[in-house]
Order: sequence, then C-alpha cells, then structure tokens
Amino acid sequence: MNPVRFDPQGPFMRDPIPPHQMRDRLTRIQDVFVQCHLGVPRIEPDQWSLTIDGMVERPRTLRFDDLMRYPKTELSTVHQCCGSPLAPLEPKRRICNIRWSGVRLVEVLADCRPGASAQYIWSCGADFGEFSGVVVDPYMKDLPIARVADDVLIAYEMNGSALLAEHGFPVRLVVPGFYGTNSVKWLTRMTLAERRAQGAFTTRWYNDPVLDDSGVETGETTPVWSIAPESLIVSPMPHETIELSTEREIWGWAWADGGVRSVHARAGDDATWRPAELEPPHGREWQRFSIRWTPRQHGAVVLASRAESFSGEIQPLSGRRNAIHEVAVNVV
Repeated sequence: MNPVRFDPQGPFMRDPIPPHQMRDRLTRIQDVFVQCHLGVPRIEPDQWSLTIDGMVERPRTLRFDDLMRYPKTELSTVHQCCGSPLAPLEPKRRICNIRWSGVRLVEVLADCRPGASAQYIWSCGADFGEFSGVVVDPYMKDLPIARVADDVLIAYEMNGSALLAEHGFPVRLVVPGFYGTNSVKWLTRMTLAERRAQGAFTTRWYNDPVLDDSGVETGETTPVWSIAPESLIVSPMPHETIELSTEREIWGWAWADGGVRSVHARAGDDATWRPAELEPPHGREWQRFSIRWTPRQHGAVVLASRAESFSGEIQPLSGRRNAIHEVAVNVV
C-alpha cells in the first residue's frame, strides 16, 4: 500500500489574482495559483527521497540532507499553467513570477554519470489517483535532457521560504520556460531514457495538434513544453472610467520561453497596433511593457496587447491558450 497521505485528495486548484492585481514584479506566495491533478501529498522532509535511475552509470537515492550538500542556486522566472488538459486551447491567464531556490539538476546528474544515449528524463511525483476517469500512478512528465543544462532546478524554496504542500513540499522540479505541468511537484524519481515517457500526462493529455501553414491540423501532435509568447494588461483595470483627452499609461507584463522582443497595443476598433516600450529580458522573468494613450472619443473602448517572441512567434488573436488579453474601459 502506498504510504502517502493526501489532504485534500483528488483534483485541487486555486485561481491566481486577476491581471489588474498583478502589479508586483515578484508574485506573493499567497497569490500564486495552485493546480494539483490528483491531490496534495503530505510528506515530511525526513521521509522524502529522490531516486535517479535508468541510463546512468551510478543510480542514486538522495535524502533531503544529501540534496542540501549541493550549492544553492536562486533564479526568478515566470511560472504559468497552460490551462486544463480537458480544454487545452482556452486562455486561463494563470501566471506568476517567482524566485526559486534549490539545486541545479545538471550538478546532481553529473554525479550519476548519464549514459550517452539518454535523451529524456522522466520525472515522477508522489501523487497518484484518478483524473478524468483514468487511473494514474504516479503523476509523470518528461523533458529533453538537452534542456537540463540551462537552468532546471530541484527546488525546495519559493520566494525565500520553504515550499507549501500545495506547491510541492518538500521538493519539486522547476523547468523555467516550460509550462508548469512539466515542473513535477513532490518529486520522488527521475529516470533517464532514450524515448519519451508513456504515461497519461505525456500521451493522453498535454499534447497540442500540429497545424500546417493554413491552420489545418496535420494529425501529428507536439508536447506542451515551451511557453508561447503572451502578454496581459495590468492597468487600466477592467471597466475603469477614464477621462476624455487625458493621457494614460497602458502597462502590463509579457513573457515567452526565450524572452519577448516586442509588444504592440491597440485601443478600440483601431486596427493599428502601436509599439510599446519594453524592458529587455532578464533571465526568464516577465518583462514590463508600457505605452501612452489619449482617448479621443466617449464610450466603451477595448484595449489589447500582443507579444512577439525572439523566435518570431506572435501572440494570436483567438483560438489558442495564449490568445490576446483584452480590457474594456469607459471613456467619459
């Protein structure tokens, strides 16, 4: 019998604060969204261990004290839920910017001596159970081993404090630039392999259809890994009253795996997207953008922002999880 205690058991989530409240560069822990597919395991640090096996010369099982012997690394990054696996193209805006602390996975793997043929890492959490009628034991995701050298962490702190249980206490994986579903919480096993993992969360869910140049599905899929370019407007807030002919700042956050190189904004029915000022990328944190706007007509106006990544991908108008964010205001 699996000894893990759940509280609560079964799917558990907490929505983030709305975009107009995301004013802080670093998101407060109490404002970070929660998405647990199978429940929240309750694990004490002295009961936790991480087994690393598969295509390695030296399989290892690390206790928490073993992990703490490695150098501590801190990094700040956006952390985003890609949305429900049952409605994968619906925008959810579950986004935050967090400072993580932990151990670089590449340093831990070096001591295990990965085999030259290893291409993927399968990561397993302590959570198990049923999701959408499918029995899962355990929650398992994978990622290309080539990504590990960048900034992947085995994390044990969030914003300088120990992880909360719902965020993966005592230890979780953090894959900056990848959607949150890949940052396995309550991490207990990592297996190096030549092929992708075959669990429900890598085959049944979290795979997007590949589209051709005309937008038609090809029948192939691609894993939900890299975060697509996205932006949201923090100010003005929805339904805010704005005076006619008074200059206002429209500002918000933009992000993407690899960073955002430009943001454009528009107001009302104006088809012209105007370039916004955008701060340069800093690691994988979100980037602040702003633009000045002076309303010239009374009535309802819809504001929108649109981000473009360094790879040239542009935030779509609709139909995808990263579709543009719109804010309706009233000009008087």
